[in-house]
Amino acid sequence: MALAFRNTLRAARSLMVRGYAEAAPAIKEGEMALTLAAGNKVFYNKVAVKQIDVPSFSGAFGILPKHVPTLAVLKPGVVTVYESDGKQAKIFVSSGTITVNEDSSVQVLAEEAHPVESLDRSAAQEALSKAQSEYNSAGNEKAKAEAAIAVEVAEEIVKAAS
Repeated sequence: MALAFRNTLRAARSLMVRGYAEAAPAIKEGEMALTLAAGNKVFYNKVAVKQIDVPSFSGAFGILPKHVPTLAVLKPGVVTVYESDGKQAKIFVSSGTITVNEDSSVQVLAEEAHPVESLDRSAAQEALSKAQSEYNSAGNEKAKAEAAIAVEVAEEIVKAAS
């Protein structure tokens, strides 16, 4: 029995192949690697970009190559990505974190994110009305706080969709 187990283990080891991690993309001077992901989608995965503008609880700010290392909390709003080819992408984020590393790589990790062009203004307006109603009728502090967050997110979606 032990011999059969060892033979099976040897056979399994021969199937395991170790390799190197995927090489990072070549980043030119004046660019930085961006990873922007949410639970629903990965928008950028180590893609070279020129600038990123983010909304944070300490204020909105722009990130350029060689930015000082930073860790911040995203607030609901629009992240604007200035791609290397000159295009701009606007992505609405509900919350999350921003990390700027010493090597100029940036990670934006959002709870939820959607391209601005996919937002429905009338649905956002309806969600805002519902959230405001829930806030006004909240029976306790917890319900009021949860409704206040929903109001803030809905207000930012309405702004972004306009």
